[in-house]
Amino acid sequence: MTRSLRRDLYAAMAATVLVTVAVLVGRHIQFTRHTLFVNWPPVLGSWGPHLGPGTPPALVVAIAAVAYGPTLAARLPWRALLPTAWGTATAWILSLALIDGWDRGIARRLTTRYEYLQVIDRFHDIPAALETFTDHILLDSPDNWPAHIAGHPPAATLTFVLLDRIGLRGGGWAGVWCIVVGATACVAVLVTVRALAGEALARRAAPFLVLAPAAVWMGTSADAYFAAVAAWAVALLALAVTRRSLWWAGASGLLFGLTCYLSYGLTLVALIAVAVLALGRHGIRERPALLVPLLAGLAVVPTAFTLAGFDWWEAYHLLVTRYYQGAGGTRPYGYWVWANLACTVLITGLATAAGLRRTGVVLLRHRTGPPADARLALLVSAALLALLVADLSGMSKAETERIWLPFAVWLLPACALLPRPRAWLTAQALLALLLNHLLLTGW
Repeated sequence: MTRSLRRDLYAAMAATVLVTVAVLVGRHIQFTRHTLFVNWPPVLGSWGPHLGPGTPPALVVAIAAVAYGPTLAARLPWRALLPTAWGTATAWILSLALIDGWDRGIARRLTTRYEYLQVIDRFHDIPAALETFTDHILLDSPDNWPAHIAGHPPAATLTFVLLDRIGLRGGGWAGVWCIVVGATACVAVLVTVRALAGEALARRAAPFLVLAPAAVWMGTSADAYFAAVAAWAVALLALAVTRRSLWWAGASGLLFGLTCYLSYGLTLVALIAVAVLALGRHGIRERPALLVPLLAGLAVVPTAFTLAGFDWWEAYHLLVTRYYQGAGGTRPYGYWVWANLACTVLITGLATAAGLRRTGVVLLRHRTGPPADARLALLVSAALLALLVADLSGMSKAETERIWLPFAVWLLPACALLPRPRAWLTAQALLALLLNHLLLTGW
């Protein structure tokens, strides 16, 4: 065993210890003080070993991805690799969700009392709903919004309102939307890595993006959809600066604006965008006009919502108050500030822990190592920085297994730096299968 591989295993072991301590300490706090508001800390869920209709297909997808994923990723033409990755990621997410059955695993997820479909009928007059949206954020306000509607800008809810308007009604269609769109996030990340760090690293990252443990939650929450929109905003920006394309720049700006109106916390995706601009600075220097459509596109969604009467800043400040009115005001920061990182281990896997170790080494040796590795390491580090800022803010105490999906997908490419991909992929698949079969997840 080489020294590097041994250190990779040490990183994986340290991540395992972090999760174990978070579980033990969290259960002690919850059962003695009842301040965590989760039954199986650090994730929202409860112990419940079970099998389901999704078990056989999940096993088939996992075995096939481990056995053939690295080879196919290396040999398929790029144009074929992208739809293959999306199709396999969709199958992985869907099969994991179906372990809990169609009803509990998909159809009812977005219809609970906290979720978006609860307020569809209150948006029969969309302009009026937007104009008065902030009036219902606080808990003591009349007809206050359920938690997830209050906790997000209205573009999140409007997505499901519009699905309902075009005939795709109910939790089943909403769940399928999140799965199918959410699975495209892996394609967006692949496009970005290829544009900024080269095709070889993108191909090595592909199986890890497809077989991510994050799929356990990407099939059960709207955050998968948010992650995809944010990922495509970054991907189009990478294409804009590397291909000097004004059209890609405008489209990227449009999606960045939408991202900020899907989730307040996703403003931190700007840190990943800064890394993309730094890596593509030569494109900006050669064609500074790229910034014009980028900024113009960025202004479209905020302008539309502002003209409709929704004030983003006012809503955010009201949300902070609402957050501390509820469980967020009771959950102990001293536990979640590090237990959230244990959640990140669960959604990105032990392979990513080892990959992040190698990312750190690459950054330290960036002057002597391969330039492509250094560029990938910078992109991954920007995502890690965004995640840490979210953590330290105190606005992400618990439930980060779904909330941080938009950042987690950008940590997975670090696995491209690992040797022996099949062994690491096996660890990733086993983690996801164990989580979904042993826990009844809340999302």
